[in-house]
Amino acid sequence: MCRKLFVAATGQNCGKTTISVSLMHLARRKYGRVGFMKAIGPKCVTFNDVPMDKDAVLMAQIYGLAEDRRLMSPVVLTKGSTKRFIDGELAPATAIEKLREACNELEAKNDFLIIEGAGHGGVGSVIGLNNAQVAKLLDAPVVMVAGGGIGNVIDSVRLNMGLYEREGAELRMLLVNKLIPEKRASSLGYLQKAFAGSGIQVAGAFDYSPVLANPTLHNLARRLGQPLKGDATQQHRIAHHIQLGAASSQVVIDGLQHSTLLITTSSRDELLVTTASLYHIPTYREKIAGLVIPGHTAISPVTQKILDESGVPYIRIQETTAQVFTKLLDHVSKITADDHEKLELLQSTAETYLDFAAIDALL
Repeated sequence: MCRKLFVAATGQNCGKTTISVSLMHLARRKYGRVGFMKAIGPKCVTFNDVPMDKDAVLMAQIYGLAEDRRLMSPVVLTKGSTKRFIDGELAPATAIEKLREACNELEAKNDFLIIEGAGHGGVGSVIGLNNAQVAKLLDAPVVMVAGGGIGNVIDSVRLNMGLYEREGAELRMLLVNKLIPEKRASSLGYLQKAFAGSGIQVAGAFDYSPVLANPTLHNLARRLGQPLKGDATQQHRIAHHIQLGAASSQVVIDGLQHSTLLITTSSRDELLVTTASLYHIPTYREKIAGLVIPGHTAISPVTQKILDESGVPYIRIQETTAQVFTKLLDHVSKITADDHEKLELLQSTAETYLDFAAIDALL
């Protein structure tokens, strides 16, 4: 009989997909056949000619599940889907049937099935299938992922709990993610006290990790919609800091931290040349992750030649510095199948921080 687990979250950016990737890794160490399903897919892409949620695609790519792609994302919300549901052109009953059929097929093929929700508990309500309803429909016990802290975790979990209780879904564990290392034991202790008697186990997930949280140059290029130029072997380098090159060249260079992404307008020839030249020096190469060069002014031919010959990774974009800086600050790094360094770190760290035996015992 297939064991099932519904991975929920208190909201966006809690690390739900990171937890799902980790649980897939841990489950595969114990069970021969492990499947994945993103029940309601709000972020549609096309993978091997099949419309799927991007999180389902991620799992298919990482764990070689492409043959199950038609089952892994049974209900995908494409552009205009929500309006069509509200207008009655699409029926919730059809979505329910798709979920049941996909889940039944995956259960028949696997020993362990991870079903990932979308966002907070209420996501999916527009089509009559929020996360709590899906968990109940598929008869899958719920593990809820929350961000770090104490008060905000309690508030967000309580806000979501009411919905799961109303729908009769079984919330069995709270996984607290992105914990501050030096406060980990204390935070978990207080949260265990706060939820004592609720029937919900409280366990720790990952400590906050800049390596996992910060974007790679490849991620940033995709975010800006422009190619990464320069040394292509550096595309998976992680940018730990973002710095605006607005001061004098000397001040900017002195302010570089480890693996800094420097945003420098195309008119700052002296700073571009200085940065490209320093990239050859190992000490500065550790500090310079790459450049983003915004602006409508063309880069001078001499500066362009120095940039290209240096090999420094850079992204050229025809937008203002302010627009680019805002985009990057608002960007939340999401792991991709190409982030091999991050994936290896995530999977090895999961073996230490996630108690899969305790999670498995809940099922």
